[in-house]
Amino acid sequence: MRTVMTQLPNTPTSADVARLAGVSRATVSYVLNNAGTVRISEPTRRRVREAARELGYVPHAAARSLRAGHSRMVLMPAPSIPVGPLYGAFINELQWALGRLDYTVVQYGSGGLEGDEAARAWAELRPVAVLVPGAGLGPAGVQVLKRSGVRAVVTLGPGRVDGAHALLMDHDAVGHRAGRHLYERGRRRIGVVMPAEAGLDAFSRPRLAGVRQALRGTDATATELPLRYTEEDAGRLAGRWRESGLDAVFAYNDEYAMLLLRALQDEGLDVPGDVAVIGADDLMLGRLLRPRLSTVHIELPSGRCLAELVDRAVRDPAAEPEVHQVLGATVVRRESS
Repeated sequence: MRTVMTQLPNTPTSADVARLAGVSRATVSYVLNNAGTVRISEPTRRRVREAARELGYVPHAAARSLRAGHSRMVLMPAPSIPVGPLYGAFINELQWALGRLDYTVVQYGSGGLEGDEAARAWAELRPVAVLVPGAGLGPAGVQVLKRSGVRAVVTLGPGRVDGAHALLMDHDAVGHRAGRHLYERGRRRIGVVMPAEAGLDAFSRPRLAGVRQALRGTDATATELPLRYTEEDAGRLAGRWRESGLDAVFAYNDEYAMLLLRALQDEGLDVPGDVAVIGADDLMLGRLLRPRLSTVHIELPSGRCLAELVDRAVRDPAAEPEVHQVLGATVVRRESS
């Protein structure tokens, strides 16, 4: 029996691209690494890119990082909590905007690591920037990242961390708008859904505090309603609704609101006659329900603006950290409240 050895094709190099395009290797590097500091004519750029496509040449990211002293990778720890369509759309816009600036976004699963221990795992990948959603990263973690060569650390959450740029998200305002709206609609015994899923406390607690602040000094009350995101749990809560005496509910977000609204209707309760319901996020699906779902419309930071903040911080890592208050909230009243 004869063994046939198949020889793998040689991996194309920048020298091969340079020969095919009729330019120097330096020109190939300038073109394919998007170096804006060197003026190269558009016909030459096209010739280099066409040669690279023909040969199947892809620049070596690690080698480029060594030459530059840092990568073009922006690392985002994967959220350890359920995320909805609103956050997903924000991430898509952010990835697109960073890509336009020649960065690559990588989502990283920390495998149960938290805080400064997670920061050490992120640092091993030598990203140029790290975007940290939610709470958990401390000043020591920021220093670990910076000592490893990370040029920009940006947090997205309710508070700021020393040494990091911060986009402060005021979830109290979301609850305040919902609570004020229900009170102005004549509701006085208001339930506030508190998701039982792990990790959502960082968002649900401030929203509950916002409702209570809106009702302070009035004759209205706010009652916590723990709820798992299951039909069974929503059915149990709806089954106890009449004895609770509650006449309204802020259901944390639109997804929990839609889950609970259907369970209330299945119990024979009229929405909004017996119970006014309001969610948050302003999802399209809420407009398709009957009755249409009232909601708090949330303005997340623009992905383009966040990408520009990352780019500024990468270019000037010694600059004073920027702090921006984001997350606008406005009530959209529909038929459910």
